[in-house]
Amino acid sequence: MNKRIGILTSGGDCPGLNAIIRAVVKCASLKGWEVYGIPYGTDGFLRLEQKQCSSDDLKLKEHGYDLPGILHGIDILQFLSGSILGSLSKGNPNDKAIAKTIIQGYQDLGLDALISVGGDGSLDIIYDLAQQGKWNIIAIPKTIDNDVPFTDRSIGFDTAVDKVTSALYDLTFTAASHDRTMIVQVMGRNAGHLPLRSGIAGGADIILIPELTPQIDTDLIHNICIHIAKLRCSGRKFALIVIAEGVKNLQGEKEKYIGDYLAEKIDQASHKLCLSDQPEFCDLEKIETRATVLGHIQRSGMPSSYDRLLAATFAKKAIDLIAEAKYDQLVVKQNGDVGSQPLEKVVTHIKQCHQKGFCPNPVNPDGFLVETARSLGIYLG
Repeated sequence: MNKRIGILTSGGDCPGLNAIIRAVVKCASLKGWEVYGIPYGTDGFLRLEQKQCSSDDLKLKEHGYDLPGILHGIDILQFLSGSILGSLSKGNPNDKAIAKTIIQGYQDLGLDALISVGGDGSLDIIYDLAQQGKWNIIAIPKTIDNDVPFTDRSIGFDTAVDKVTSALYDLTFTAASHDRTMIVQVMGRNAGHLPLRSGIAGGADIILIPELTPQIDTDLIHNICIHIAKLRCSGRKFALIVIAEGVKNLQGEKEKYIGDYLAEKIDQASHKLCLSDQPEFCDLEKIETRATVLGHIQRSGMPSSYDRLLAATFAKKAIDLIAEAKYDQLVVKQNGDVGSQPLEKVVTHIKQCHQKGFCPNPVNPDGFLVETARSLGIYLG
């Protein structure tokens, strides 16, 4: 049976979104289905109702992106970062007027199902809209934070780990050249998956994540200085610190530039230790501490081969679920296999965590990755 399906990307962009779009179009086209790309998340339905675009404008075809030379069709999309559809998180279902217009846009497009690619916040919003509009929806998780629950991996995470690891490699040499302590502030919101994995892979000496060090305190700063002093006593005159953006300051408040904040506190504490009578701390006075915020470059770059493979398998599973009329599902990666989880279960968990201020999918403080970091001599607080 011929179907008409839509696909949208919402929330923060990340590598792999275009690869999903490509795979969905290719899988659906082989079934004879029509695919419509909804621009700018749920805003696309608003634009449709406001006559800013037509249904013909939204139709995605396997040969809809012809480029000069030998590159034709949509295959080039798997190499591109960002999203050709745009990625926003608007269309709050709590606004009845906006929700009504969005729902009407879905109905006017005549969709049999919608594939929504988003993170935990986007899933929350789109699920509420889908419930109000009685949409047939399949969700695919994407975020460099890797904080969507019930899935081991989200699209974009693997590429972000590679991106941060590469930056740590580069910063190691400038740190070593100047005998400096280099602090690198990494994204991840309230989850430490990205800083932990990239920190281990990038050779960090210290990794601070919300699950283990929810906020900076005087003992933590003191212990960081001691760890740096031990490195210097062993002949290692530089150090690399990775800190998650979700770690809070001494007052338990969010800092926009937590890396700079930590650098200042380390300088102050190391100066005090230098004034003590303990000779192992004398060298701390020579420390120069610099902070680097990697920022949105972590969400850019060509998707890794793993993210492209993940995009293909997630897209295939989404199409399978639609073919089986098994809706309201989140496509997930669990224990090496691609499967699905009921969206009601996923969104309920997300809402409960957000209400309590918890991360929906945190790093396991007692997990093997944490054990590995400690076994390598990395200080985690």
